[in-house]
Amino acid sequence: QVQLVESGGGLVQAGGSLRLSCAASGNINAMAWYRQAPGKQREWVAGITTSGNTNYADSVKGRFTISRDNAKNTVYLQMNSLKPEDTAVYYCHNRRFGVDYWGQGTQVTVSS
Repeated sequence: QVQLVESGGGLVQAGGSLRLSCAASGNINAMAWYRQAPGKQREWVAGITTSGNTNYADSVKGRFTISRDNAKNTVYLQMNSLKPEDTAVYYCHNRRFGVDYWGQGTQVTVSS
């Protein structure tokens, strides 16, 4: 069983920045961030492998940075140049032995 706890969401003006954190209950392997806006499906935002390789959705490339601190079992999402369309609940995701684990989500609201 893996427990994921996100934090760092909030209200920010367009152009601002936020840093999300995801603390895991144990050692982490590949991790990802997803988001879900009201009335829309959950979408993948960024991923990071065990070795630190990263990938991003086109909509956030160049603005968001995913990173990890293995000593703290924590993954981060640094979000810069935020836009109103980034407004969503952001979820941390981990898959282990074919089982998907999700955090409770953290709300990010970007005002125009």
